[in-house]
Amino acid sequence: MAKMYYEQDCNLDLLRNKKIVVVGYGSQGHAHALNLKDNGMNVTVGLYEGSKSWEKAEKAGLNVQTTADAVRDADIVMILVNDEKQAALYQKDIAPYLRPGMTLAFGHGFNIHFGQIVPPADVDVIMIAPKGPGHTVRSQFKAGRGVPCLIAVYQDASGQAKETALAWAMGIGGARAGVLETTFKEETETDLFGEQTVLCGGVTALMKAGFDILVEAGYQPESAYFECLHEMKLIIDLVNSGGLSFMRYSISDTAEYGDYSVGSRIITEETKNEMRKVLGEIRDGSFARQWIEENRAGRPNFTQMRREAQESLVETTGRELRAKMNWQREDYNE
Repeated sequence: MAKMYYEQDCNLDLLRNKKIVVVGYGSQGHAHALNLKDNGMNVTVGLYEGSKSWEKAEKAGLNVQTTADAVRDADIVMILVNDEKQAALYQKDIAPYLRPGMTLAFGHGFNIHFGQIVPPADVDVIMIAPKGPGHTVRSQFKAGRGVPCLIAVYQDASGQAKETALAWAMGIGGARAGVLETTFKEETETDLFGEQTVLCGGVTALMKAGFDILVEAGYQPESAYFECLHEMKLIIDLVNSGGLSFMRYSISDTAEYGDYSVGSRIITEETKNEMRKVLGEIRDGSFARQWIEENRAGRPNFTQMRREAQESLVETTGRELRAKMNWQREDYNE
């Protein structure tokens, strides 16, 4: 088993008396900044002039500066804007102000691994990647819990890069749940593969296929939505709590038998071969090049796919049903 690090393995004092800059105030940015602030750290949020997040961050009690101004005298800079925006932002507002001995941090390895950002050799380059959305990183922290984190060191100019990464993981609550050391390569490739074939692409395609087949067979869309989408969280919560065995223990024997006897008919060897093909496209850089080009072209395919997905029957049905279940809404304002 790989070694896991917990709070007793981390030294939060390594972040004290440092000017920490979190660039971006979206899902991950707000969580990292607020969790570190709550742990007593000196946190500044770096944003562009006129950002809609500026007032929100200030209302949360955070110091806010333009990214360039914030980086000029920073000790640690964590870049948490979207992958596709990082390279241009880095060249304009970060690279000119890096000094020897600084730490450049990332929440995902995409831009380093695929060569979109090439940092100077005299700075530490680390990654702290929570294995969950930023709003969960924040809500778990506030509840006294944490989201597991991956850490990685790409450059260790100071000789203390790993210790800094562990301190950051502790500062955002990750060391409460466990921290696993990895590499930028492994994190990037496994993250993209998981998103595309299982967590997002695979799961959403499977749920939508089940919904569509039931509706095509004449069942009510509402009934199909409850069965193929709404219940998914209930099942995943059981898996998250105690693994596949606990989930199977918690469901009916009929459902468990269906799990064993039908699952392999849905996820066939042909499906697995396609997943292997996807992994190959990630590892050889094909997906990264495609996504970078899509953004350079103004995202026409992405925008069309997003619009079509939002207008689908499964989404309109879900919106109507969830509107009646307002207790499920989480507070995403902080």
